[in-house]
Amino acid sequence: MTRRPYIVGNWKMHGTRAMLSEARAIDRAAQRHMKVEVALAPPYTLIHPIHREAEQIAVGAQDCHHADGGAHTGDISAAMIADAGATFVILGHSERRQDHAESDALVRSKAEAAFAAGLRVIMCCGESLATRESGGAARFVRAQLAASLPPVDAMPAELADRLCIAYEPIWAIGTGIAATTEDIAAMHAEIRALLIELLGPEHGPEVRILYGGSVKPDNAAAIFAVPEVGGALVGGASLTADSFMGIALAASDPLES
Repeated sequence: MTRRPYIVGNWKMHGTRAMLSEARAIDRAAQRHMKVEVALAPPYTLIHPIHREAEQIAVGAQDCHHADGGAHTGDISAAMIADAGATFVILGHSERRQDHAESDALVRSKAEAAFAAGLRVIMCCGESLATRESGGAARFVRAQLAASLPPVDAMPAELADRLCIAYEPIWAIGTGIAATTEDIAAMHAEIRALLIELLGPEHGPEVRILYGGSVKPDNAAAIFAVPEVGGALVGGASLTADSFMGIALAASDPLES
C-alpha cells in the first residue's frame, strides 16, 4: 500500500499566539498539496487555538505524561491533549530523553497511555555522534526502539494508521548537518527490518518511517528519494510556512512525476 508522505512540524518551545498566522498559512497551503499529509506539533498552549482554525492539517503534542491523571504538577496527560484537539503525540524525542532523563521504559509507558487515549504516536529514536563513531549506531537504534515500543499485543490493531517511527540522528538535530543519504538509507533499512520482526509481516512493512535531522527545503528532495523514507519530522524549518511547505512540496514531487 502506498501511503502519503507525512510531514510533521515540531515547533519545540517556540510559539505564542502571534504564531497563529503562520499556522493558518501552513494550513491553507496544505490544502493545495493533498498528496502530502501535513501536521504540526506546537507547544501545549497552542494546540487548541490551532485545532480550532485548522481545516486541513492535523495538530498534535510534543509529549504526554504516562498517567491518566493525579498529583503530577506541570504535566499533561494523553487524555488532556486529546481533549484540547490533538490527534497525535511525539514521544521519545532525543531532547526529552536527554533533558528530562527519560528512559526507554518511561517512553514505552507514555506510548501505551497515548494509544489508550486514541492518539497516534510518532516514536523517535536515534544515536549520538559518539555512538555512531564507535560503529554501534544500528545496534543502539534497534535496541532503543525495541525497548520504547509497547509489545504488539498492547498496540492498536490499525497500527499503520496509529504508529510512525521518526529516526533522528542526534548529531544532526539543530546543527545544520544532515546525515548522508547513504547513512539515512542504511538506518531506515535497519528500522524497517526491526519493525517486521516486532510487528510481523502484516504491520511491519506499512508503518511509516520519518527522517528528522536538519531537514530543509534545499535537501528535502534528496532525503525523500531515499528508500523507506516516508516523510519528515521537521524542527526549525517548520516555524514558517514558506520553509515548511517547501519541504512538503519536495515530498509531493515524486508522486507527481
